[in-house]
Amino acid sequence: MRNAYINTQIEEELYQTSYDSFKTIYQISKHNRIKKWLWGILIGLLIILFLPWTQNIRAKGNVTTLYQEGRPQELNTIIAGRVMKWNVKEGDFVKKGDTILQLGEVKPEYFDPKLLERTQQQINAKQMAIDAYEQKANTANTQIGALESARELKLNQLEIKTRQLLLKQLSDSNDVVAVNNEWQIAKRQIESAKTMLDSGVIALIDFERRKAAYQNAIAKKVSAENKFLQTKQELYAIKVEINFTIQEYADKIAKAQGERYGSMSNMSSGAADVSKLENLYSNYDIRNQLYYITAPQNGQVTKAKKAGIGEMVKEGEILVEIVPEKAQLAVELYIDPMDMPLINIGQPIRFIFDGYPAIVFSGWPAASYGTFSGIVSTIERSTSENGKFRILAVENKQEKPWPAQLRIGGGASGIALLKNVRIGYELWRNINGFPPEYYQTKSTTNQAKKK
Repeated sequence: MRNAYINTQIEEELYQTSYDSFKTIYQISKHNRIKKWLWGILIGLLIILFLPWTQNIRAKGNVTTLYQEGRPQELNTIIAGRVMKWNVKEGDFVKKGDTILQLGEVKPEYFDPKLLERTQQQINAKQMAIDAYEQKANTANTQIGALESARELKLNQLEIKTRQLLLKQLSDSNDVVAVNNEWQIAKRQIESAKTMLDSGVIALIDFERRKAAYQNAIAKKVSAENKFLQTKQELYAIKVEINFTIQEYADKIAKAQGERYGSMSNMSSGAADVSKLENLYSNYDIRNQLYYITAPQNGQVTKAKKAGIGEMVKEGEILVEIVPEKAQLAVELYIDPMDMPLINIGQPIRFIFDGYPAIVFSGWPAASYGTFSGIVSTIERSTSENGKFRILAVENKQEKPWPAQLRIGGGASGIALLKNVRIGYELWRNINGFPPEYYQTKSTTNQAKKK
């Protein structure tokens, strides 16, 4: 009995073990959840299709500056020379006007240590010559004034004398008329006396008396006419003297004016020489200042092209490079021509700078971490050498500032943000190969609405 009971127990245990193995292998009692998972995934995908998505364009670029004066600048020498002394080394920070290095002269025409002093002496000598010519010209002016005054006095004197002779001529003319009348009367009387003498009316003594009166009348007539002609001759002489006086003083004044113009010409030539010498003096003075190469602005000295003392430099040769201390940073990106129509001034861009970790969700910029905001400020109208369009983006002052450790030349990845759409639309657009939506700033949108 005991053995039978034991056998029965063993058989029951074997059966139970076989049954459990059968259920485990064929999963008879297991519930199937695939349908629930499938519906859950479908519902989740449907929800995702209606989630917002920001269209974007990705581009690579570098950190640069918005203005040219903020970029690394080459410091060149204007004159040729040799290095005499270095005042800075690479990596030093300098202020505007600090001396970078000192040059020495290499051209023989500038070797004279008293070049400026000697040039100034030449200028002073020329200036003294100009002053002498000026005094000479002033003397000639005074002489001309004196000659003109003497001429006026002489002409006035001759004019008065001319008037006196005209009056005398008039008086003599009246005398000639009077003696002519007397001569006519005496002539008639002598003719009558002859007749009366022949008739015996008058005596010979009366005839002789009338004849003497006639002779006196003739003498007076000749004397009056002679006096009239003499006055007329004096009048002609006065006119000749007036012409001679005018010509004489004209010659003297012309000679004085010639001396004055000659002095003025010498003054002009001297002034031109002084201007040339002053120009040379200024050039020499400026050249002396160019021996000291100074920093054009605050910044850091980098890339020294010359080393040591006594090394020769040529005109226009680069000496060092200076990176400005402060500059308005910008990022230059290169956009494919196909994406270029989608970029506008004022368009927002998210940046990922090299060396700064970031978690990026391109379609959800608000959910991204470690990115920085920028705004498109410049779009070039022609392609660069790489066949792409170059744009410049600056920091968005209304959002998180860019890192203070950014340096010019560092790498940056840009994500240009376009229109906000649904994920379903974005998938449909990509499947059909349609372009993204055009981005428009608020100002552009308002202008379009007004039109």
